[in-house]
Parts: sequence; structure tokens; C-alpha cells
Amino acid sequence: MSLLLRGIGFAVAAGLCLLMAPAESQAQSFGVGPRFSFVSGELDSDGRSRYSGGMLRLRTSDKSAIELSLDYRSHLNESLKARIKDFPIQASFLFYPVRRNMAPYVVGGIGWYRQSVDPVENDLLLESVTTRKTGYHAGLGADVWMGRRATLHLDYRYTFIGFGGDESKEPGLLPIPGLGGLQDKMNLSHEGSMWTTGVTVYF
Repeated sequence: MSLLLRGIGFAVAAGLCLLMAPAESQAQSFGVGPRFSFVSGELDSDGRSRYSGGMLRLRTSDKSAIELSLDYRSHLNESLKARIKDFPIQASFLFYPVRRNMAPYVVGGIGWYRQSVDPVENDLLLESVTTRKTGYHAGLGADVWMGRRATLHLDYRYTFIGFGGDESKEPGLLPIPGLGGLQDKMNLSHEGSMWTTGVTVYF
């Protein structure tokens, strides 16, 4: 965990240095930076959980980008008899209807979620149990440009989106007027949600 914090600190320091340096153009193509997530639902075991991690963004055009993110969380369960480690990875496509200093976007993609549970008894680590899940996500967000080489983003994503199937899941995803009937017909559902925020420094 200390290595992760050092990496985040290095990324933030590098971002601040680049922000103070002069930039020739805002149209950069590759970015990297730290991010933080606040998760509830399927991945959450004790209220809204906070994750920290990093991300890579590749701007493929003025209206689109590809994002790859890795988050991490480690905590003890309520009985303090097991350490739980979560490693969510998400690959996302971002679409920007307009490109301005504050640029809204639609995000969607797929995630791979790995969780390991390490039981502890008398300070001895017992056999670890690992589970893996895959799920789709989608949501809305916005980038705010800070100078020419960095953006601050905030978005809200629904996770583990389902089409059809179990009717006991919560129906409906985005509160868009006029699409309620279509969502009901497709039996859209989700099993969680997350806020993400972070800084991306472009090179």
C-alpha cells in the first residue's frame, strides 16, 4: 500500500510541475494521473467505500478517448479475522459531444473485479480465497481543463449493468426523460454505482 501511495504522490508532483511549465498546445494525446473512487453496491461491503488508484487516457480524436484505470482497497472485515483486498480494473470509452474548457462526456465500458480474502488466525495468515467478476458500466461526467496539459474530471458510473434477466434488480439507469419505457422493455438493471474523480496530465 505504501508503494501505491508513493506512486500517487509522484504522479501528483509530476502533474504540478507540468502545470507550471509552458505548453505549446492543448491537443495532447496521452495522459496519466491518480484517481479516487467512492463505490456502493455490488463491490461494497460496509457502506460507501473509498478506493485509490491511477488511470491512463488516450485521446483518439477531438470527441473520443479511451481510459484504462486500476483501483485498490485493503481493509479488515468487521470481525477483524480477515483482510480483504479489492483490485477493480476498468476499460472505458469516453465520448465528448463538445470540446470546451468544461467538456461533458458519456462513458461506458467493461470492468474486471478481483477480490482476495486472507483469513488471519493468531497472527498467522491462512489460505487465501480469490473471487473474480466481470461487469459493464456506463455514466456521465465532465473534464475541466487546468491550463493546457491537465484536466480534473468527475463522473458518476453505474456498475454491473444487466439487460433482461433477474427482475428483482433495480431497474433503470440514467434519469433521461422519455427513455423510461425503453428501459422497462429492455429490463435494464444495475447492481452498484461509483463516483470517480482524478487529475490527468497529458504529454
